[in-house]
Amino acid sequence: MRMRPTLSWTPAEDLPPGTTDLTPVADALGAGGVLVLSGAGISTESGIPDYRGEGGSLSRHTPMTYQEFTTSARARRRYWARSHLGWRTFGRARPNAGHRAVAAFGRHGLLSGVITQNVDGLHQAAGSGGVVELHGSLARVVCLSCGALSPRRELAGRLEEANTGFAPVTAGINPDGDADLTDEQVGDFRVVSCAVCGGILKPDVVFFGEAVPPRRVEHCRGLVREAASLLVLGSSLTVMSGLRFVREAARAGKPVLIVNRDPTRGDQHALTRVALPLGAALTAVAGRLGVPVDGRAPVSSTD
Repeated sequence: MRMRPTLSWTPAEDLPPGTTDLTPVADALGAGGVLVLSGAGISTESGIPDYRGEGGSLSRHTPMTYQEFTTSARARRRYWARSHLGWRTFGRARPNAGHRAVAAFGRHGLLSGVITQNVDGLHQAAGSGGVVELHGSLARVVCLSCGALSPRRELAGRLEEANTGFAPVTAGINPDGDADLTDEQVGDFRVVSCAVCGGILKPDVVFFGEAVPPRRVEHCRGLVREAASLLVLGSSLTVMSGLRFVREAARAGKPVLIVNRDPTRGDQHALTRVALPLGAALTAVAGRLGVPVDGRAPVSSTD
């Protein structure tokens, strides 16, 4: 019988190293009832960088905070200029093998649910249903005054009209869809207001320093309670919004399995951490379980 994991902090040097053995992951998925918790690492193969991995964007980019966005018109101009430019690339991203494998596991009844910390919509684009977007979605915009929701593509059109010819060269795109631009490149970029009430528009995502809506958190906690196991895909679990679900699963004695190339803050609670690229790892697991991905017959793997 597997011992219930302890919840005390463990120094990184005392944590078990990552493995390449996919057997525990395949066994958990084969048993069914798996709740997936995904992070930015699952989208890197789609061209969207993560925050903390090798070359992560936090090494060069400080994400906008909620307080800064709501209190500074200058900060909003900078954010929307960068986000508008980033959306052109971000919005063209397509699901990769990892997203498609998760969708295939769901179609075959192996998952109890999917929670994603990502705001890119790629799980849904791959065919996963009932995805809980823990941090919201860049595909929606919300008015901070009247609460009206609108599609991001509509706002993109309005910003294009208000900023004809705006096309600076960016140094890179970040996981939140924000492009790297200097203040000089932002220039006098024009921000548009809510078409309903004239209020301040914000992407329908949880900014740094902003709390995840309590009802959404409670829904996710319910999914953890109902799941047989928790499978973490591509998350460093550095922030509490995702780590708390790992801790709750561990307290309940439910197996926690992690697929992430780098160590995570949740490793001490995990049965295993597989240090392999997500697309290849999940495709290999699908092969072992005889689960076709993208309608193709699975390729068996003994790796």
